[in-house]
Order: sequence, then structure tokens, then C-alpha cells
Amino acid sequence: MLTFALRRLGSGLLLLVVISALAYALMFASGTNIARNILGETATEEQVLLKQQELGLDQPLWQRYLAWAGGAITGSLGRSWFGAETVSQAVATRLPVTLTVMVVAIIFTALIALIIGVTAAVKRGWLDKALQVSAVVGDAIPGFVLAILLVLVFAIQLKWVPAVSTITPNAPPSAWFLSLLLPVIAIVINAVTSSAQQIRSAVIKQYERDYVRTLRSRGLGEREILLKHVLRGASPAGLTVLSLQFIGMLGGLVIIEKIFAIPGIGNLAVSATQLGDVPVVMGVVLYTVIIVVIVNLLVDLLNGWLNPKVRVA
Repeated sequence: MLTFALRRLGSGLLLLVVISALAYALMFASGTNIARNILGETATEEQVLLKQQELGLDQPLWQRYLAWAGGAITGSLGRSWFGAETVSQAVATRLPVTLTVMVVAIIFTALIALIIGVTAAVKRGWLDKALQVSAVVGDAIPGFVLAILLVLVFAIQLKWVPAVSTITPNAPPSAWFLSLLLPVIAIVINAVTSSAQQIRSAVIKQYERDYVRTLRSRGLGEREILLKHVLRGASPAGLTVLSLQFIGMLGGLVIIEKIFAIPGIGNLAVSATQLGDVPVVMGVVLYTVIIVVIVNLLVDLLNGWLNPKVRVA
């Protein structure tokens, strides 16, 4: 198990290096004069050149990346080029908001998808057909469309919740609840149908295995077969689907946070990218990839514990 975990951790570190290098290169691919953007159009050429030297922009790209990577290894991600805030402070104040949305959304997605998927697999009939139709409809409707509809109905028409986030560093729990309610609902509705469909397929596949027929021939009840054997066999597929949903939420949250003005990591990434604030963008990329690596590692370890055959894959 330890070898399996170290192999997965090594893959995660390699992914971190590759993604950070690509992101760093892409930040300079447009050829935008970042020093000019910082100083403004009224700055002279001499001032722009001095700013480029100050930021190290006159160095080759690979030297700049290595300098950034060296700082990241020691825990120093630098300071924003467009403000006095350090990158660590900028990420630390926004990451809890984004993680709160994602964790609450994935918990509700898992619970609802598990109930619907297992029920559809066991009962079949109209519920199974309705689930398959809902999965197609759910995949076809983007999450941001659902978010806009929820804002129009519950925030603007009914005025039950605020249309934009009221979360601040010292905001009470009620402000967090009301501000994150609609974003979580939009994410869950978008993710639950496809997740339930995958869980339903995994459960049906387990019911078709020979060991289920053997357990029935020995007189085990259907409830015991489902809870002790079928769900355990279907759990690797279900965990993989939920982990992919969790990772996919990172991308979808960029738009959701913009719609609801949530002060999260997605909003920070969009603003920093528009400005060309390379240290902040790289800090967001670094933390995002670390989250992805941790989630994948936990899911792989859990799958390896549930199914030892996975460890040799």
C-alpha cells in the first residue's frame, strides 16, 4: 500500500511541475507589456524598462520560471504586481470561500446521487427511465444558466436571498449561508444527475456479477446483498465519478463566483489574469493543482483499500 501511495504521490508532483510550467509560459504567450500595464500609458520608456528589470521581465523565460519555482519550494510566492498584498494572503483569504462551496456541493451531490442512483438500479421502471432522461438534460444545461435562473427567481423576484455575495472576513454564519445557498444549489443540480446515472450503472453491473447469484442461492436477503456486497463493489466507480465532479467544479466555479460576486479563488484568478498579475495567477494555479492532487490521491488510496487489484494498475 505504501508503494502504491508513493507512486501516486510522485505522479502528482510531476503533474504539478508540468502544469505550473505550462501556465507560466502561457502567461507570457500573448506578448502583453506587463510593465506598461502596471505603470499606465503616461509612463516613459525609461520607466517601463526599469520596471521590467525590477520584475525580472528582462530575463529569459526559463530563468524566470526557475526563480518562481525556487521561491514556491521555500514557501514564498511573492507579492502581487498590482497591489501590496502578498500572494499567500490573497489566496488564504479566498480559498476558504471556494472550498466551502465545493465541499458542501460535493457532499450534497454524493448523498442525492447515491440515493437516486441506487434506487433506480434496484427498482428500475419509470424512475430508471426518468434518471436517464434527466442525466441528458442535466448535462445539456450549463451550470451558469441554472445560476442565472436561480438569481432571477429567488433573488430578484422573490427576494429570499441576496443576488450577490455579502461574505466579508468578519461576516456572520447567516451571511455565508444566504450567500452560498444559490451557488451550491446550481452546482448540485448540474452535477447530481450525471453522477446518479454513473452510480446506477455501477450498481447494475454489480448485480449482474456471478457472486450476487451465489449469495442469493445461499439465502442472503436483498438488503444484505446490497449494503454489504453490491455497494462495496460499486464504490470505486462511484468515488471516481465524484472525484471528477469535484475537480470539474474548480473550473465551473470561475463562472459561478463571477455571477454571484463570491470573493473566492475563481474570482481572484479571473481578475489577476485580466491584469497580467503573474505571481497571483501562479499562486492560484499552484493551490488548485495541489487540491486536485490531494483529491486524486485520497480517492486512489480509498479505491486501493476497497479493491486491492487497483494497486497494481
